[in-house]
Amino acid sequence: MIYELAALAAAVLWACTAIISTGPAKALGAVHFNLFRMAMVFVGLLVVSLMTGGFDAVLWAQAGPLLLSGAIGIFLGDTLMFSGLRRLGPRRNQVIFATNAPLAAIIGWLWLGETFQWIGIAGVALVSMGVATAVFFGRRKDETHALESTDGRLLVGICLALGAALCQAVGIVVSRPAMEAGVDPIAASVLRVGIAVLGLFVSYLIHHRALPSIPSRPLLVQTAISGLLGMGVGMTLVQYSLIGAKAGVVATLSSLSPVLILPVLWIIYRRRPALGAWVGAAIAVSGSALLFAR
Repeated sequence: MIYELAALAAAVLWACTAIISTGPAKALGAVHFNLFRMAMVFVGLLVVSLMTGGFDAVLWAQAGPLLLSGAIGIFLGDTLMFSGLRRLGPRRNQVIFATNAPLAAIIGWLWLGETFQWIGIAGVALVSMGVATAVFFGRRKDETHALESTDGRLLVGICLALGAALCQAVGIVVSRPAMEAGVDPIAASVLRVGIAVLGLFVSYLIHHRALPSIPSRPLLVQTAISGLLGMGVGMTLVQYSLIGAKAGVVATLSSLSPVLILPVLWIIYRRRPALGAWVGAAIAVSGSALLFAR
């Protein structure tokens, strides 16, 4: 159960990080913010891993799958997700991205031979359905206008969001055998984040033809906190959970952020979520209970 709890803890951290990231992401732009966030996380994880001796022979033996996992799951996945977000808006994008959990379960079955009992299948289905319900029906009428806006062809946005979900699922599945082999979770995150930082930096140079400017100190601090909680601790918890939990379960439990963020938003903004959000949350919690009861 400790591995499932680690995946759930990652979802809690990602819910908090989503709120912390809003300000700096808007001020810097998604790509600029993501690049600095990942770069700072990479340096921090690298220092910790060097101090704890995580760079051992087991890590280098599994370096290929971990680098591939980072390139697909983090770099390509995040790029597609932000592109889909711009075209679909956050509501539609989140609903489609919620398919990463069942996709991870299917890919884990096809690639790794992972099997689920009916209670596990029901748990994955309920969590995915609950997250989608909470996002899709969880907005009040006076909030939906901004969330319905689309930019460009709707089909392109849907394909981008589905591509992001697929990349996230593949990234999790690809890294699971490495974690089962005994790779240190922090060192694994160093490789995965490192290849993503390299990809983001190169793409930034190609697109902007200049080095990224350093943000102001307040934005840098907020970005660092966001990276520490979300990418540093959260992603390492996901890697740790893959040691003993199936890829589909990890993807499912770590996808609960849109549900877990509801009470946080209520406390901060003093605005009660719509009924659909609570219905979705109840469905997702029921599915989580089934996964823990397996």
